[in-house]
Amino acid sequence: MTLFGLTIAHPLVLLLLLLIPPIAFLRGKFGGTAGVTFSSTGSLIRLGVRRRSRAGAFLAALSYLALAAFIAALSRPQLGSESTRVQASGVDIMLVLDVSRSMLAEDFSIGATRANRLEVTKKVTEQFIRKRPNDRMGIIAFAGRPYLVSPLTLDHDWLVQNLDRLQIGLVEDGTAIGSAIVAGANRLKDKESKTKLIVLLTDGDNNAGKVMPLTAAEAAKALGIRIYTIGAGTQGEAPFPFTDPFGRTVYKNVPVEFNEKTIEEIAKIADGVAYRATDTRSLEKIFGEIDKLEKSKVEVEKIVQYRDLFPWFLLVGLVCLGTEILFSQTLWRRLP
Repeated sequence: MTLFGLTIAHPLVLLLLLLIPPIAFLRGKFGGTAGVTFSSTGSLIRLGVRRRSRAGAFLAALSYLALAAFIAALSRPQLGSESTRVQASGVDIMLVLDVSRSMLAEDFSIGATRANRLEVTKKVTEQFIRKRPNDRMGIIAFAGRPYLVSPLTLDHDWLVQNLDRLQIGLVEDGTAIGSAIVAGANRLKDKESKTKLIVLLTDGDNNAGKVMPLTAAEAAKALGIRIYTIGAGTQGEAPFPFTDPFGRTVYKNVPVEFNEKTIEEIAKIADGVAYRATDTRSLEKIFGEIDKLEKSKVEVEKIVQYRDLFPWFLLVGLVCLGTEILFSQTLWRRLP
C-alpha cells in the first residue's frame, strides 16, 4: 500500500489509529482517577466558570501523538527508490555513410529549404538512432577510404554528436564502397549479438579502395552480417554548387552517376534489402522500414530499493512520551 508517497508494509495496523479519537473522548468525559474525593462537587461548580486545563490538554495531546507514532511505526512505513535497467536488444548496427564530394548535390530538402544529400542524411540518420535507444550503433564514414566516426555504443547522445561533426573533405575524395563494407564488418565480426547489420548509404559508384563491393558483401555474409543498402540521389541530373571567379556560390546541373545494380547485388548477397531514395521523404520512409524490419525484444529489469522509516516514527513516539512524562512530573505535576 502506498500512502503520501510512502509504502506501508502492514497497512491493516493503521486501523488502530481509529481507536484514538474514542479513547480521547472517553478520557475527556470521565477523566482519570480522582486525587481528592468530595461528597458533592455542586458547591465547587458554583464558585466560578468551568475552565479547561491547558496543561492537561497539552499533556493528553502528547500521549495521543505518541500512541499514533507507535502505531505508525508498527505499520512499517518505507521510502522506496525505483530504478530500471534496460539491457541491450541484441541488435548491433553499423551505419556506413558516404561523405564523398558528390553528397554536396542539393536535390533534397529540409522543410521548404533545399539541402544537400549529406545534411538530409545526417538528419534522417539521427531520427533512426533516436528511435532505437536499446541497440548498439556505430558509424563509419567513407569517401576515397573509410574512417571510424564512432565505435558501437549505447550512448546515443554521444553518437549523434559525432554524426553532427560529419563533413565532406576530411579524407581524399572518391567512393570506396567495398572498403567501407569491410571496415563496418570488422567492427561487427567479434560481437556475440543476435543480429548484426550494416546500413550502407551511398550516392555513387565504387571507384576507389582495394576491395570490390561484391567481394566485401560475401565476406560480410560469411560473418553473419546482413546489409541494407540505400542509394541516395535523384535520377538524371542534380544541382551542384560551384564557386565562380568572384567567390560566389553558383549551381549547375550535373549528371548523376550511380550504379543501382551494385547496391542491389550487395543487398542480395548479404540477405538484406536494397532501396533507392530520390528525395527526403523517401529516405525517411526507407529508414522507417528498416526500423520495422529489425526489431528485437528488450529485457527490462526493474529494481526497487526500500528504506525503513519506522525508527523515525518510533523516535517521535518516544520523544512525545518522554516529554509528557517529564512535564507531568515536574512543571505540571498533578495531585496523587
